This record gives sequence, structure tokens and C-alpha cells, in this order.
Amino acid sequence: MPDAANALESEGCVWFRGALSETKLRALDPICALGSAPGARIAPAPDLIAALAPVDRLAQSLLAGARPVRVVAFNKTEAANWALPWHQDRVIAVRERVETPGFVNWTRKSGVWHVEPPIGLLERMLFLRVHLDAADVESACLVVATGSHSRGKVPDDRAEGIASAAVTEQCIAQRGDVLAAKALILHRSGASRRPTSRRAIRIDYSAEQLQAPLQWEFST
Repeated sequence: MPDAANALESEGCVWFRGALSETKLRALDPICALGSAPGARIAPAPDLIAALAPVDRLAQSLLAGARPVRVVAFNKTEAANWALPWHQDRVIAVRERVETPGFVNWTRKSGVWHVEPPIGLLERMLFLRVHLDAADVESACLVVATGSHSRGKVPDDRAEGIASAAVTEQCIAQRGDVLAAKALILHRSGASRRPTSRRAIRIDYSAEQLQAPLQWEFST
């Protein structure tokens, strides 16, 4: 899909509308059964790996050799509602903490070690966001600043200014739509004003092995 790959590189994001059938979506629905939790990092399991296969193929059409390296499920509801300002996601999930040159800002989230890798690795990564429910402005759909992925590492105190100077997109979606985006794209999310759930799954992809002895936490 050369047009999609070119759009991803220039704009930082590209849509695959209606990419997943209802059968494939039903296989993914259980991932977002989070109760009142706002989000969860999902460990690899055979059923999950099989359910992600059609999403993996979309990622591989954009990045040769892409494989999932982190899965995060979200379920925004009245009981679990949140807002995030403009930011980049600059951490990866690894199996163990091993001090390695260029890998900084270690944190422990949901029992998993996360670390900020060298910026070059993040520039070569992407994520796919699978919409399990419709998302619109009222339900606080994701908002992205197109082209912002090309700015490299953006300090937190400059994120809003850079995003305000960019063309922003409200990521309005239907169930089964998939958004692909460069890992460093600036994005934000408001609090939902709807009582219904807004579920989505984010899958991070890389085509690279980590610098030994570090290993991706999610490996298939």
C-alpha cells in the first residue's frame, strides 16, 4: 500500500476505514473488558496473538517486518473517564530493567518495566489504534497533530504550542476503523460527555530487536 505508507510518512497518520469484519472484532472485544479500570497493558497469549493477526498485516503493509511489541486496551466510561493534554508516547515495554546506554527514565507500570529508548528507535515505530466502539467529539475521540511526528522529541512544555501550530484532526471513527500513526505523533484526548463506553486497543509495532540484553515485553 504505497499511498498509505507515503501518507503515514508525510502526515504521521493514515486511516484504514472498515478494516475489520464483525467476526474479527468479536475476537478482540474481550480485551477491553476492563470493568472500571481506565486502561490496561495486555500480556501476550495465544488467543490474543491470533486475534491481532489481521491488525498485524495492516502494520506490515506500512512497515516491513513489523511485529507487536506492546498492547494497551482502553475503555472510557462514566466510571472511568479521563483527559490527557497534548503529549508524545515515548516509552516502550521491556521484560527486565537492565541499565543500557541511551535508555532512560525507567518506570514500572502495571508490573511491567517501561523505558524511554533512543529517539531513533521511536522514529521508526508506529502504532495502530483499533476502534471497538464508534468515537466522535462527544465521546472524546483522539485528536492528533498531523506532521508533528517529524519534530523529534518534543519537551512536555512545548507540546501544546507545537500542536496549536499544526493541522489537527479529530479522529472520528466507526467500529472496525483502524488508525495507524507514527509513534511520536502529538495527540490528546478529552473527557467523554457520553454515558456509553468508548473502547479502543492500541498496538505498538517495531521491526527491530532491542539492544541486548534488553527484550521487548510483548513478543510473539
